Amino acid sequence: MSSFLDRLSGKNRKSASLAKERLQLVLTHDRTNLPPGVMEDLRDELIQVISRHIEVDSSAVSIEITHDGRNQSLVADIPLKPARRGRH
Repeated sequence: MSSFLDRLSGKNRKSASLAKERLQLVLTHDRTNLPPGVMEDLRDELIQVISRHIEVDSSAVSIEITHDGRNQSLVADIPLKPARRGRH
């Protein structure tokens, strides 16, 4: 009963979000024939490179491959952390 109430109150929302993200990665992998783990590696490498220049909210980064007919695009949503004053 408590898990039902937790779901109603939104406490499991993070779990649902993680499950959705994992499912999207699996579907992307199937569509693009990428070896397992490539999207995760790509995400980690992009965060590492961009973080050298700009502070990134790595917990909210989303990377996906979209399809439009025969065309595929890599779409990266990389939220930035607010800039600190005095940093040059």
